Amino acid sequence: MLASALALSTFAIAQAEPNPERQQELRQLLLHDCGSCHGLTLKGGLGPPLLPTTLHDKPAEYLAATIRYGRPGTPMPPWGPFVSDAEAMWLAKLLKEGVQ
Repeated sequence: MLASALALSTFAIAQAEPNPERQQELRQLLLHDCGSCHGLTLKGGLGPPLLPTTLHDKPAEYLAATIRYGRPGTPMPPWGPFVSDAEAMWLAKLLKEGVQ
């Protein structure tokens, strides 16, 4: 499953970034929905911190797959019904760069 998730995420790299309106929606999702577990400043809470310093060693494809498919056995839900592969990759890159 992880291999297919990584393959899908790798495919997403080639896809266009979300348009500016969708980027704003995704930022809101990240800060509010993800922030409800990872902290509103993404410094951690129920879930781990989502800061560039804590994510630097994790490939963007891995993060995108986690966003899309969740983490079974943990509170991390799959966001796949709400974000595409390309959008998950965009979010992963945003997290690695730092959300502004």
